[in-house]
Amino acid sequence: MSRITRRALGAGIPALLTAPAFAQAPAARLVIIGGGFGGASAANFARRQYPWLDVTLIEPKTRFVTCPYGNLLLAGLRDLNSISFGYERLAARGARVIHDWADAIDPTARTVRLRGGASVAYDRLIVSPGIALRYGAIEGYDQAAEAIFPHAWVPGEGQQTLLLRRQLEALPDGGVVGLAIPDNPFRCPPGPYERISMIASYLKRHKPRAKILAFDTKNAFSKQGLFQDAWNALYPGMIDWIPANRDGRILRVDPAARVFESEFGVRHRVDVGNVIPPQSAGGIAISAGLANESGWVPVDSLTFESRRVPGIHVIGDATIAPPMPKSGYVANSTAKQAVAAIAALLRGEAPPPAPVYFNTCYSHVGAEYGISIVGVFRPNAERTGFVETPNSGGVSPRGDLPEQRRLEALYADAWYGSITADMFG
Repeated sequence: MSRITRRALGAGIPALLTAPAFAQAPAARLVIIGGGFGGASAANFARRQYPWLDVTLIEPKTRFVTCPYGNLLLAGLRDLNSISFGYERLAARGARVIHDWADAIDPTARTVRLRGGASVAYDRLIVSPGIALRYGAIEGYDQAAEAIFPHAWVPGEGQQTLLLRRQLEALPDGGVVGLAIPDNPFRCPPGPYERISMIASYLKRHKPRAKILAFDTKNAFSKQGLFQDAWNALYPGMIDWIPANRDGRILRVDPAARVFESEFGVRHRVDVGNVIPPQSAGGIAISAGLANESGWVPVDSLTFESRRVPGIHVIGDATIAPPMPKSGYVANSTAKQAVAAIAALLRGEAPPPAPVYFNTCYSHVGAEYGISIVGVFRPNAERTGFVETPNSGGVSPRGDLPEQRRLEALYADAWYGSITADMFG
């Protein structure tokens, strides 16, 4: 029996993927749209494991700023350079990297049209478009509004996160920071609550009389007990989390007046506002007809081939994959299975056996205070969705455990270094 190493499990690689690569085969064209956690992982894994694949990565940005660890900028625990990555090593490994926007997909001709006018042909296509913000889902929140109420939720050049940081620096001591948090599904379920924590960490040191009002469209959230224990211990009296059943659903914003308006018409004046609007699959998934009426993409849970357009595989946050969360770790883990399935299909072979997908999500709530949640998932028997492996998951223990929290913060840093190396080579 082959031995599965801890390193392989940590990288989210099923046992079948630790075996030697397939024998040499004629080059086939694998094109990948999107260079984030899903797309970059797929490109690097394809070049490393299947050198006979001709890999092209289409990504408009030359530097990728990660959403994970972005919240730490708000606390002053990271700078922008430390969470920014280029594609030079992927190119050196043999991937063709095109910095342009993918404007359209022609599944009949099997081509991707670029904004610059060129077309790229493929034999199999991976689309890893991330998410799009649903501007207008909250009345008054459009692209102009994000200059006043930044979302800081879509990776780009990091300017939205830096804007929010500057607003916190300008906040008067005793001021109010408001957050509007969306309903499920959305990218990174614990992300808004880590953000609350990191903002509180900054305020505790620099604006100790300030308050945070966190308006939530839900009545519960990921790692809730752990977050609230930490808030009570580290930031007593600073954070008011307002769930939906306490009128926490924000339906309208007035950026000019710096007002959040709740479901029952209560107007809340904030000095700094962070609006995380509802989301959908990224724009190219919508325009290519990959998404259904929910705004997300249904996929075959073994191969990640679109259930609406053959020959196109969709990975990452854009997919419909509950109970798996929309996380960077899931995108990285499932990207490898999609590539392995594509390699088999291109060779006329059956897809690999049913894999195991991993998710580990760390959250920082203080400078030396980390918490985590773990899940293990498999495709269901019908390949229409996913199931959590019984008794496989877990969360950090609750209680006064300072050494546990300190170690988890260190583990989080190690996880981040490992996964970004796995993505960008």
